[in-house]
Amino acid sequence: MLGGSDTVVAVISAIPVVGDADPLSIEAMERGRSLAAELCGDDRVLIQGHAVPDVGPLDAAVASMAEVAAAHDLSAWKVYTHAPNGFFLDDHDRAAPAVGVPFLATVRATGVPVVAVHKGLSGGNRFASPVDIGPAAAANPDLSFLVYHSGYEGGGEGPYDPAGAGVDRLVRSVGEAGIGPGGNVYAELGSTWRNVMGNPDEAAHVLGKLLVAFGPERVLWGTDSIWYGSPQDQIAAFRTFEITPAFQERFGYPALTPESKRRILGQNAIELFGITPPATGCATPAEQAARRPTNRTLGPVSRRDIVATFLREHPWMGPARRP
Repeated sequence: MLGGSDTVVAVISAIPVVGDADPLSIEAMERGRSLAAELCGDDRVLIQGHAVPDVGPLDAAVASMAEVAAAHDLSAWKVYTHAPNGFFLDDHDRAAPAVGVPFLATVRATGVPVVAVHKGLSGGNRFASPVDIGPAAAANPDLSFLVYHSGYEGGGEGPYDPAGAGVDRLVRSVGEAGIGPGGNVYAELGSTWRNVMGNPDEAAHVLGKLLVAFGPERVLWGTDSIWYGSPQDQIAAFRTFEITPAFQERFGYPALTPESKRRILGQNAIELFGITPPATGCATPAEQAARRPTNRTLGPVSRRDIVATFLREHPWMGPARRP
């Protein structure tokens, strides 16, 4: 990530695994941050706290969040509303555990007012729908919501459809809640961009819809490269990608300008997290010249292989995809 690409700052997030089996526990994240500091000579890795308000007694989950926030320098809280059990951030579904509202109150109390929530890439799990994002964000204007994957479910993205799936669900949710560009909701691109970057039309629709709904100041770069290896191919593809004038005229999308790309690739995160990024990458000029980062995709390329790899690395997805 840091040595094999143009990435200057990285974020270690959490995965929906609880207990001793969790390979990305807060202790593991701290080891990763320390290793990066040792290799790079500075602090350029952010970590997120894993919140699981739907596991065990709510009081215990709240107390655990307070303990983690007190002991670690967190950039955000990562939460999976669809795993391991399932809930909604706004508690609109009375058949689901009513833990969303108290969870957000706890987020506020910990002094880490950023919620990174997985929405999309779930095999259709209803709790991973971003239907709750708009209401939760409107009810908590002092919190920032980073919607990981932007509601994308994989394939078939076209122009906005008010009754559509995928990214359309997120656009619809925030629009109905009266949240527009410059609001407290950010659309994150991890895995989403990697899935669409080989299909220019789908990529244009995804980015175009997000730019219209959120503005270039509220779209966040992400790569999910803990699964895929070096993100240099994703970076190179994004830097060169453009939304065609024909798509701009036909669908009302804005141009993906150099300034928009600069914001998405880093400036938005810099402002959100209040960080000062290092001026150079994690390597000396001689090392950078020697390693010659490749723009070639180092992982699976075909859609079939990408999906197979994703399911293999995310075993909790299996049950959600079964009929």
